[in-house]
Amino acid sequence: MMKIPTSLQHKPVLVVENYENVDGRNAYDSDAKGLSMGLAQWNDRGKVDISAKVWRHSGERWSRQSEELPLHRVLDLALLVCQARLHFREAYRFEKLYDPDKPIIARIPVQGDAMTVAVCTDNALLDEDIKLLRDCISRDDELIGERLRVLAALLRDMGY
Repeated sequence: MMKIPTSLQHKPVLVVENYENVDGRNAYDSDAKGLSMGLAQWNDRGKVDISAKVWRHSGERWSRQSEELPLHRVLDLALLVCQARLHFREAYRFEKLYDPDKPIIARIPVQGDAMTVAVCTDNALLDEDIKLLRDCISRDDELIGERLRVLAALLRDMGY
């Protein structure tokens, strides 16, 4: 297990240093070695933000491909994953796995507006790619479902 560096711009406060052991289909063979929540690397003087970070390691050094996201974006991505799973439960009803006349599949209300989730009709390979996305979500249903059940339990414990 690798220790997440604390000398870089992102300052970890909470860490998961064994993430490579639970990284979905990449478990035990992942370049994503850890997760952290801490002080964001983009903090300006006098302004402190927190972020989540996926720490990737090439085998030789910490990777520049490590990703850092503000916490609200982490949750927005979780909302997108949930909405995608929900969509694909009923997508079989449509020949193209969506309604071309109504490509918007959901509006998720947040912050006085709504996050619009839509099928990307500008994708030239959409007919093929949407099937691939559906198949991947289906293939990973057990991995995703397990995490959603844990998330649901934690949200219930928090009173949501």
